[in-house]
Amino acid sequence: MSYKSFALAIGALGMLMSASSSVFAHGDVTPQAVDASGLEPLGEEWREENPYSGNKLAIEIGASAYNQNCARCHGLEAISGGIAPDLRKLEPGIEGDEWYSYRVRNGATRNGIPYMPPFEGILSQEALWAIRAWLETQYNPDL
Repeated sequence: MSYKSFALAIGALGMLMSASSSVFAHGDVTPQAVDASGLEPLGEEWREENPYSGNKLAIEIGASAYNQNCARCHGLEAISGGIAPDLRKLEPGIEGDEWYSYRVRNGATRNGIPYMPPFEGILSQEALWAIRAWLETQYNPDL
């Protein structure tokens, strides 16, 4: 093997290792605190429907919370770069609320590998529903 071939192989190996560590680190993001003051407190029992749908303050808080906690995987403005689902496809209303609620509370695992951590107990119910309120503003039925 020539020196040039060896150097190219080492460079390719380094790039592969770097890319694979990013994939494995996907779930290793420290959740950022969300200040949900000003929103109606929701209590301990999880709501089945988004109580903040259309609430301007919740949408504002949700946009910030999304950028801090979700955009790394789901993309800025909910436009996925391919790592995680494009959340602009998440329907508004009870059906979308059910899917969203299940996913944010339980996370997502495939073949024993976590792809999304569970956020229940990490972020408040108020913060999670505020994110959902913002996501409803991003819905695009044409995707």
